[in-house]
Amino acid sequence: MTPPFADRVKTIQQSDIRRFSAICAAMNGVNLSQGVCDQPAPDVVKEAAKQAIDDNHAIYTNLRGTAGLRRAIAEKMRSFNGIECDPETQIAVNVGSAGAFACMVLSSLNPGDECIIFSPFYSYHVNLLKLLGINIKYVDLQPPDWQYSQEALAAAFTERTRMVLINTPGNPTGKVFTEAELLAIADLATKHDAWIVTDEIYEYITYDKKHVSIGRFPQAKERTVTISGASKTFAVTGWRIGYAVGPAEMIDRISVVNDLFYICAPAPLQHGIEAGLQLDISYYENMCADYLVKRDLLVDTLRSIGFSPHIPDGSYYMLASFAPDRWVDGTAATESILKQVGVATVPGSAFYRNPEDGKYQLRFCYAKQMKDLEDACQRLRKLGSGAVVGVKST
Repeated sequence: MTPPFADRVKTIQQSDIRRFSAICAAMNGVNLSQGVCDQPAPDVVKEAAKQAIDDNHAIYTNLRGTAGLRRAIAEKMRSFNGIECDPETQIAVNVGSAGAFACMVLSSLNPGDECIIFSPFYSYHVNLLKLLGINIKYVDLQPPDWQYSQEALAAAFTERTRMVLINTPGNPTGKVFTEAELLAIADLATKHDAWIVTDEIYEYITYDKKHVSIGRFPQAKERTVTISGASKTFAVTGWRIGYAVGPAEMIDRISVVNDLFYICAPAPLQHGIEAGLQLDISYYENMCADYLVKRDLLVDTLRSIGFSPHIPDGSYYMLASFAPDRWVDGTAATESILKQVGVATVPGSAFYRNPEDGKYQLRFCYAKQMKDLEDACQRLRKLGSGAVVGVKST
């Protein structure tokens, strides 16, 4: 007899990102599928964490995070995001930005409530909402600039809408929402008395556009929870240090839910991130400049092999289209490229509410050390730009 499973997990499957990453690792390929950000963390971050271990910072922290880290986050929110917040009452340190989002959803939404999400989307957002029984209303972003229709957004709001979710800069599109777009979202959320959750984990990685936080606007401040973390900024995706910033009453609830699920984020690693937040602005400028070089290298490579890349304004992901006569779909393209040259990508269909919209797209991640990205690009150039006949999806 098979023990029973909860209904909510009966349809859960490993994501394409994880699946192709595992295959790539087994064949010693180059992984451009998963945003693992396998670059060295800043020395100051590593040394502070090591020192915290030596100083025996090994016990539970405050359920909201260490006082020093919360003070550092508050200063960063003021100076970079334009958001004033009390480190004692309006900040909660979580187990990654994903943990912050989970705690926010559990604190604000009931099964059957609706959340508005822009498509293409980050699949973990969508899958967690589905796991918790939240209904999703999608608003399409249209390439090449990934703009949304104001009419479509207004139509997505119903009497069941309790949240609208923003990801800026975005994964997988690299979209950086403009001030005008954010103000329009704020106006509709206010009209319908809905929460705004903004995932800004890539906030420091922008190119030709400036990052704007919706929580800085007076009309949005009291209904916005801003989520971010250290994973992408300091290349410590496995450390799992994230945070939520918002109204004190909501942060109270997020903190308690976080305590129930995780107790606290890893104590010595919080000290490492606190040190990282003291880095000079030159660190962030150099990081952006480095990613810009990598973005442009990948753009040139993809164009040379017949792809049409949608150039991102932020983050370190890129969607790129290929001709329909080359592979039957994105899964076939991913499998073929991995088999032929040992480079892992992700089918674009994984990020769309209507998979057909991403049928002839792949997502590439360029958060790699330069030598590895150059290796990947050399491998990709071996594909050439001609059509591949008879390759079918499995």
